Amino acid sequence: MTGRPQSRRHALKSALGGAAALTVASATGAPPAAASAGSGAEAAGAAKATVVLVHGAFADAASWNPVTERLQHQGHPVTAASNPLRGLTHDAAQVAARLAAIPGPVVLAGHSYGGAVITQAAATAPNVKALVYIAAFVPDTGEVLGELAARFPGSRLDAALTPVPVPGPDGTTAVDLYIRPDRYHDVFAQDVARHTTRVLAAGQRPLSASAFTDRVSGAAWHTVPSWNLISTQDRGIVPALQRFQATRARSRTIEVPTSHLPMHSRPDAVAALIRSAARTVSP
Repeated sequence: MTGRPQSRRHALKSALGGAAALTVASATGAPPAAASAGSGAEAAGAAKATVVLVHGAFADAASWNPVTERLQHQGHPVTAASNPLRGLTHDAAQVAARLAAIPGPVVLAGHSYGGAVITQAAATAPNVKALVYIAAFVPDTGEVLGELAARFPGSRLDAALTPVPVPGPDGTTAVDLYIRPDRYHDVFAQDVARHTTRVLAAGQRPLSASAFTDRVSGAAWHTVPSWNLISTQDRGIVPALQRFQATRARSRTIEVPTSHLPMHSRPDAVAALIRSAARTVSP
């Protein structure tokens, strides 16, 4: 596995009183993430950066709602951007256009497939000052998500997908992917209440299969500092892949015992990590 070894480990307690401490790893030469929510003045300073949240596949912007509420309560301007899920090239361009319309610095967070989207979108968005990955893909320039995922086997997602032929934009037949509703809970969010996952499964948005074959044209994490939440019970993007990517990107990293949907199962931890990134961004 490539990437520089991490040099320090310390504990980051959940900002809103979680019982367990989270292991934090800072890459060589990188300053450690802050250990608490900080003072009111600190929160006010961080709020000058806009937090932009980019959802992943089989979801929409509402998947961030529990985290959005917490960040807004702390005084952060938040935009939950729409991710079209029509392929990496298209989606990254759409998110980059949204970023260009936001004045001032941005903390850009992506969940799952949204991590790949923010990686490429931020490469052409100079106002992005911090990247936050939540149980996410963190590809490098030239990589393909399908090939990257195949390097670390064990995901249960592929077997749970239903392909649906649809008209493509050029008149040819394309393929949309859905998670089978009867598999959504066990594969995507096994630690989230079933009544919640039933609603999420019913309203899931499809992902174009081209997302797994598009080649990444730019990777912003080479020049923009990053934070990474690794979901250690993830059945969608396996923890081994998440750790490899976080080490390669030299991300400030926390590991949380959660499924692929920590925004619902551990929103306090997700919000705390985003606030840690925001505190490093100057107005």
